[in-house]
Amino acid sequence: MHAMKNLLLAGFLLLQSVAAATGMQDHALIKDAVTTFVQQQTADLPGKVSFEVDEIDRRIALPECRKLKVLLPAGGKLVGKTAVVVRCNEARGWSISVPVQIRVSASLIISARALPLGHTMSEDDLATQATETTQSGGITDTKQVVGKVLRHGITAGQVLREEMLRPPYSIVQGQAVQIIVRGKGFNIRNEGVALSNASEGQTVQVRTSSGRLLGGIAGESGVVEIR
Repeated sequence: MHAMKNLLLAGFLLLQSVAAATGMQDHALIKDAVTTFVQQQTADLPGKVSFEVDEIDRRIALPECRKLKVLLPAGGKLVGKTAVVVRCNEARGWSISVPVQIRVSASLIISARALPLGHTMSEDDLATQATETTQSGGITDTKQVVGKVLRHGITAGQVLREEMLRPPYSIVQGQAVQIIVRGKGFNIRNEGVALSNASEGQTVQVRTSSGRLLGGIAGESGVVEIR
């Protein structure tokens, strides 16, 4: 059995030597290209990023290539168990999928207690939790949370994510609003009533005092701007 393993190893080494002599692609160069790509693409992720690039099967023989391009497949994400594509951009082109395992260690913001739908977040509502994850998402800066409003109730210790939060409404349905119509060289002011809730910068419909329906942009303090 031991002799058989040695024979197989010798065979692999012989195949590699033949490949090198006949202009076959060095797998180490493919792995180096993937490593560089992942380092660059994950540099801005919050927390500490670690990753492992899988070894390419030695039985895969590819023509030598000096123009390697690394990219994510459609819908791919550089987190958890994933894969990137290495493509040869030469006349004898080829492509290969290389598996990668990516982990992110970070201090994520969590809820300090159970909180209801519509709650406006404050510093007292928050805590941090050091965690290692293979999933994207999670907030690391309290500035992204404080002052925001919960879209649904959450439990104590729940990791907060951007989709759970919304900006506070600057205009609420039924509120009396000031309507400002802006044009080139003129501003017209009118009064109306908001027909829906809206945060600053969002589109909102209003009914003017004359009964006309208009769509505008919600501003601060009950102001709706129409351009």
